[in-house]
Amino acid sequence: MTKFSGDVKLAAVQRYLEGVESYSSIAASIGASAYMVRNWVLQYEHQGEEAFVKSYTSYSAQFKLDVLNYMNTYGTSPNETAAIFRITSPGLIRKWRMQFQSQGIDALISKKKGRPAMKKGHKKGTPVEGSVEALQEELERLRMENAYFKKVECLSSKQGKITKQDKAQVVFELRTEFPIKALLKLAGIPRSTYYYYVKTFSRPEKHAELKTLIQAIYHEHKGRYGYRRIKDELKNLGHQVNHKKVQRLMKQLGLKSMVRMKKYRSYKGEVGKVAPNILDRNFHADKPNQKWVTDITEFKLFGEKLYLSPMLDLFNGEIVAYTIDSKPRYSLVSTMLDQAFKRLTDEDQLLIHSDQGWHYQMSKYQQALKEKNITQSMSRKGNCYDNAVMENFFGILKSEFLYMQEFENIEHFKQELAKYIDYYNNKRIKAKLKGLSPVQYRTQTLLAA
Repeated sequence: MTKFSGDVKLAAVQRYLEGVESYSSIAASIGASAYMVRNWVLQYEHQGEEAFVKSYTSYSAQFKLDVLNYMNTYGTSPNETAAIFRITSPGLIRKWRMQFQSQGIDALISKKKGRPAMKKGHKKGTPVEGSVEALQEELERLRMENAYFKKVECLSSKQGKITKQDKAQVVFELRTEFPIKALLKLAGIPRSTYYYYVKTFSRPEKHAELKTLIQAIYHEHKGRYGYRRIKDELKNLGHQVNHKKVQRLMKQLGLKSMVRMKKYRSYKGEVGKVAPNILDRNFHADKPNQKWVTDITEFKLFGEKLYLSPMLDLFNGEIVAYTIDSKPRYSLVSTMLDQAFKRLTDEDQLLIHSDQGWHYQMSKYQQALKEKNITQSMSRKGNCYDNAVMENFFGILKSEFLYMQEFENIEHFKQELAKYIDYYNNKRIKAKLKGLSPVQYRTQTLLAA
C-alpha cells in the first residue's frame, strides 16, 4: 500500500477545505482512496498540521485503555477517536479493542519485537461456552450483523435489489469497525470480488452527467415525463441515448411518471339531436384546424366542483381554447366555442367531434357549428374510445397537474391551470410530434409549407 508524506496529506486537506474538489477527485489525483482523504481531513480538524508530523510513539497499555474508555464513553468511531488522540491508523484502535475483549488488559501490553520460538502443541483455544470471552465474541458478532443488515436494508428500500457491488460498499464502510474476513463471510462475497469493487469506488460515476440531466428534466417537468419523453428531451439537447438506458437509469434513480386517473362522465340521455360518428376514430389530421375534439371534465376542490371545457386540435394535440366554470351550464361550451372560432380562417374545413353530452345535442350548439360550416361528429353511446384523444388529455391533466400540486383556493387553482395549459401547448414535448411541443410542431410545419 502506498505511503504518503505529511506534506502530501496536508496539501490534500487544504484542497478539500477550499470547497472546490471532493474526496473522490482528490484521492484519484494522488492515487489514494476517498476514505484516506476523509480520514486526513478528520485528523486535521482535531490536531491541525501536527496531525501529519511523523510520530514514533510507542503506545503504553494505559494509553490504549484510556483510548478505548473514551470511545466507549462518548460513542466515537475508531476514525474520529484516532484523529482526536493523533493515532496513525484507526485500525490500531480496532485491534486494541479486539485484543482487550478477548484477552483483557494484558493483551494491550506491548510485546518484544522479534519472532517468538514455536512451541509444540501450542494452539489458540476456543473460548469455553458460557464464558465471558465467548459472550463477548457473540456480542461483537451480533453487533456486526446488526450494523451490516441495517445498511443493506437501507439500500434495498431505495432500489429494491441488492447487488454484489452494494454488499462490497457496505463491507467497505464497516471495515474499520469489524474484521473484513468476518464481514465478507456475512455478506457472502469472495475477497477478490470485494477488492475489485473497492478499486472502482474512487472512479467517477460512469453515467453521472447523464443521470444529472435526467433528474433535471424530470424535476423541471414535475415528474410528468416518463423515460420515452426524457429520451426525446435528451435528444433535443444533443444527447443520443437509447430509451432502454434512460429507463434503466431512471429506475436506479427511483424516478417514474405518475399514474393517470379516470374522468367525469356527463352523459344524460338524448335531450336533442344526435350526430353520426363521422370521425370514426380516425384521429389523424393533415393540417391545423381540420379536426377538433372536445369534452367536459370535473374537478373537486375545497368542497366545490369545477368544470373544464377544452377544445383540442388533432393535428398536434394543442389546446385551442378552454373555459372553466362552477356549473356545467351551456355557457361553458358556448364561450369556449367563441374563443376557438377566432383561430379559424375562411379556407378551413373543420370537423368537431364530441361525445353525446347534453351540451352538444342542444340546437344552440349545432346552430353555432352550422353557421361556421363546421361538420359535427359524435361518439357512439357509452363508447369512450371514440373520443380517446380527449380522454387521454384529461388523464394527463389530472395526473400531471391536479394530483401533483397543492392549491390555496379556487382562484389559485385557475391561475395554475392557465400556466399548465400554456406549458402543455408550448413546452411539453410528444414522441409522435418528433420530440416537439404542439406549438413548436405547428410552427415548424407551417414554415416548411
